[in-house]
Amino acid sequence: MTGLSSQSSQDLFAHCVQVFGGIPATSRRLGIDERAIRRFINGEKPISDSLLDDTAKALSLLAAEAKAAQSQIGAGKGG
Repeated sequence: MTGLSSQSSQDLFAHCVQVFGGIPATSRRLGIDERAIRRFINGEKPISDSLLDDTAKALSLLAAEAKAAQSQIGAGKGG
């Protein structure tokens, strides 16, 4: 268990959706229907620990992709 209240989970998930770049991007990243994501954000569906775990993994992958892009930009500036 995450130990988060349902409101805290809802707020955290909504923030993660923003970090991903919105509902369509989150849908692609997590493989979840856009309507379901809206329901999680609105509190119509409970947010499970496994959803939060999957979200954390997807955020980690996004961070790695961003780091790789940053490295490529940095390498391109040197020449």
